[in-house]
Amino acid sequence: MKKKYFFFDIDGTLTDLETGRIVPSAKRTLEALQEAGHFVAIATGRIHYKAKSFTDKINIHNLVCSGGGCLVIEDKIIENKPLPLEKAMSLLQHAEKENIGYLLLLEDTDAVYMKDYLFLEQAGFRQELTTYHYDPDLDYSSLKEIYKVYLAIHQDEVDKYPWCNDLTKLRLHPNYFVYQHDEKKAGIRKMLHYLDAKEEDIVVFGDDLNDLAMFDPYFFCIAMANAKEEVKEIADYITDNNVDDGIEKACKHFGWIK
Repeated sequence: MKKKYFFFDIDGTLTDLETGRIVPSAKRTLEALQEAGHFVAIATGRIHYKAKSFTDKINIHNLVCSGGGCLVIEDKIIENKPLPLEKAMSLLQHAEKENIGYLLLLEDTDAVYMKDYLFLEQAGFRQELTTYHYDPDLDYSSLKEIYKVYLAIHQDEVDKYPWCNDLTKLRLHPNYFVYQHDEKKAGIRKMLHYLDAKEEDIVVFGDDLNDLAMFDPYFFCIAMANAKEEVKEIADYITDNNVDDGIEKACKHFGWIK
């Protein structure tokens, strides 16, 4: 059997959205793919420490995480790219001018840094586990690396700030944007370079709009039946719902596992 290189999204693909846990048949399939000699990796927007806390539990050692900015092969970080510094600085200059609160993620942890409480006053606490560091002397212009920026821009106010589109962003909450890499496809391609693999041997599984970033005409793209319509429209194959053993069924259908 020809070796394939599999990249799986986490939420809604590997995991049940209701429980947050990996679907049992999905875990079984990941193990079977590795036993069959295939390369198995996770492709996620989650930052490295958070993605690793998931993969450690399911015996997966390869990651395209932080939205494609971080690559991990056999548990070794090959690359972990911060945001483009000049663009991040420009974003923060605009935010300060408009009196918009922000949080900065400066390292591979759950810690965010703020020089005032403006973000919390405007957007509230983040829904995820977060350690907040208040530093009134925080000077972003002196920073060498910024991995994420959180801006307290409500979803109804986006048109007021055209500059907010100058850097890749995601809307994870109505009250704020998170600026982070959104280049899973580029991350997968870089991974191919390190693995000396070919695009034609790539298989990706996804379900949500952020997975469009890794659905490429040169990859074999599989959408879950529970996927957004935009994802299913460009998929090469649509399998069953993730909670109805969709991943396992697809891998058996194509003969990647028995």
